Amino acid sequence: MFYLVTGGAGFIGSNLAEALLSDGHKVRVLDNFLTGKRENLAGFAEKFGDAFELVDGDLRDLAMLRKVVDGVHYVLHQGALPSVPRSVADPALSNEINVTGTVNMLVAARDAGVRRVVFAASSSAYGDTPELPKRESMTSNPKSPYAAQKLAGEHYMRIFYEVFGLETVSLRYFNVFGPRQDPASTYAAVIPRFIASVLSGKPPTIYGDGLQTRDFTFIDNVVQANLLACAAPKEACGKTINIACGERVSLLGILDIIYGLAARRVAPRFEPQRPGDVRDSLADISLAKDLLGYAPKVAFSVGLSRTFDYFKTWGRS
Repeated sequence: MFYLVTGGAGFIGSNLAEALLSDGHKVRVLDNFLTGKRENLAGFAEKFGDAFELVDGDLRDLAMLRKVVDGVHYVLHQGALPSVPRSVADPALSNEINVTGTVNMLVAARDAGVRRVVFAASSSAYGDTPELPKRESMTSNPKSPYAAQKLAGEHYMRIFYEVFGLETVSLRYFNVFGPRQDPASTYAAVIPRFIASVLSGKPPTIYGDGLQTRDFTFIDNVVQANLLACAAPKEACGKTINIACGERVSLLGILDIIYGLAARRVAPRFEPQRPGDVRDSLADISLAKDLLGYAPKVAFSVGLSRTFDYFKTWGRS
């Protein structure tokens, strides 16, 4: 099969591309390298040869997208300007990429006869409702521009299936983490930031009291979910589906595990809670099990240990 992975030089996209290539598929990666990194794709051309293709392009360029989707069977649409804080700082730019870019991708995929588009949605769409676990049937209440943009993407996916017949599946990721996630970015996710800080002996920064909880999802589970979504029956089309582990842990709890892995403790520095952050997050993943046959392969503790080992080595490279 021939796959297009948008945002394929990013953390999630590069892991998806590598998994597909390793399974013998042909993969075209699209990235504008605004946040993606070429080093995430290092060695792909040498290892996978003509099965791997890299296109330097932007989702806001519809004419370019029409060329990029030519001949593609499946689109894994990971391309976005990520991060809640970044969307708060620059809502206009993030909207152009996350909403206009997504519509462009759908138009190009529809016109090219792509079999299915799988969209990287976000659990941030739920907002800060106290009800747990989060179920797809709950009313959405986004608290940030990023969350609103990802929710808009879900609606466009559903509409393009219902109106145009383009098969789409939206996967609502919950706090994805793992190898290749950038700890140095201003908007880095909490786990790579915590690991990098502890390994370097610098105080990890916690926004809020550290008792907020998240349902963290190791990258291998997200890769699995995307592959299942491509092969799922039509009952999954037009749907939004939670992808997570179905367990939650506090930020202070994560730090305790990292302290054990590092055999050292570095007292955290507490800062005020950031705008757009939610208090607690926990997913109901029963719909993913029913529609996709999904069950997490890697538990949180195992994924955190693997991620720690990666960054321990990464820091020495």
